[in-house]
Amino acid sequence: MRNIYESPLSSRYGSEYMKNLFSSDMRYITWRRLWVALAKAEMKLGLPITEDMVSEMEEHIDDIDYETVTEREKEVRHDVMAHIYAYGKVAPLASGIIHLGATSCYVTDNADLIIFRKALCFLRTEILVVIKNLSEFADKYKALPTLGYTHYQPAQLITVGKRASLWIQDFISDINEIDYVLSQIKFLGCRGTTGTEASFLNLFEGDSDKIDQMNQMIAEDFEFESCFAVCGQTYPRKLDSRILNVLSSVAQSCYRMANDIRLLQHDRQIEEPFEKNQIGSSAMAYKRNPMRCERICSLSRYLMTDAMNAPLTASVQWLERTLDDSANRRISMPEGFLCADAIVRLSQNVTDGLVVNEKIIEKSVKEYLPFIATENLMMEAVKRGGNRQKIHEVIRRCSMETVTKIKSGEEYDLLSRLSMESEIGLKREEIEELLHPDLYIGRCTEQVTMLINTIKPLIADVQMNSAKIEI
Repeated sequence: MRNIYESPLSSRYGSEYMKNLFSSDMRYITWRRLWVALAKAEMKLGLPITEDMVSEMEEHIDDIDYETVTEREKEVRHDVMAHIYAYGKVAPLASGIIHLGATSCYVTDNADLIIFRKALCFLRTEILVVIKNLSEFADKYKALPTLGYTHYQPAQLITVGKRASLWIQDFISDINEIDYVLSQIKFLGCRGTTGTEASFLNLFEGDSDKIDQMNQMIAEDFEFESCFAVCGQTYPRKLDSRILNVLSSVAQSCYRMANDIRLLQHDRQIEEPFEKNQIGSSAMAYKRNPMRCERICSLSRYLMTDAMNAPLTASVQWLERTLDDSANRRISMPEGFLCADAIVRLSQNVTDGLVVNEKIIEKSVKEYLPFIATENLMMEAVKRGGNRQKIHEVIRRCSMETVTKIKSGEEYDLLSRLSMESEIGLKREEIEELLHPDLYIGRCTEQVTMLINTIKPLIADVQMNSAKIEI
């Protein structure tokens, strides 16, 4: 047993990729890569830095002595300075030029931008797997009539595939939002203590062009096209709000889908995957709980509330910089990504194995179809010379009487009651001809096909992730 607390997002829910991306090694190795990129750019632009210094730094990017870092941080109470010290110990030739002209935010903020962008790209790919799963499901069941619900009350028929298309559309919206946020992520660069680049004006003897060249070189090293036009000491924290907002949006889509599946599983219409030896309840051995979907909903609530951290931080930056964002961001940003990762991977698992109980769906449709068909019945009766208002009243009365019988547990037959009403003017056999479910699904099949066709290019190159989340 572990004897210290560990976040369940690391120990239980997160993927290896995402846990590695937000690990200490990744963070601090990225810091060192940034220091190397800075030294290279400064060397190329004429500062007193040699090839040997840069080579020595490059040789020691990965070998971080965390014990040395910890001891030094206890002494100086500054994590970046502790890492500079440890880096200088293994790269003594370069120790005097590491971090030249930079502030702490050069490594902390640029590293975050690099990591967040990678995390969003990974998450985007994971969501596309969910969309691909749902597209295949929707296409398979695009013409299967099922009972629609409004206010969770039986309503007009739809199809199983049409319902899934609503989930797909939500996820497509998330992809579009992720793409927009990715387009807004720029590099901070090396901008100085208050974003004025004053230290580099001194280093480059007033040559502003060299400062721009340096920042562009470093940005390109990490595949960023440009830097933010202006900034304080940090990159604009509004970006964090955009990032957590899009993660919240993903959680909303997953929650909506999972909650719908939970409702349908209650009625045994659709069920999430269930393994042969899976236990639904420690006490009630017969139970088959929608535990994956419940977990999606549970984690989604956490992520939606986590998204509140970023706007609260962005709104209190205190002019050019305050450090009260640091501790919050260390928790809210990585855990937001780890949580989104877990939710999406669970959604992959669920959408890859949904079970459709067609006989139960068919039974439910037959039970409510007489009520649903009453509008068509009324129109047919009017065509044959009936009075629309009088027919409406007859249908209303018979329907209410039938519902009363249903609530009393009695047998009922709405069709027989209606066929005996002279105002309707239709025999039972004629009424039954109006009860084919396909007559009541409208353009569902066509709508699903149109949606799937529009997203084929989006999911054409998706590699299905075979790794299942451990549950």
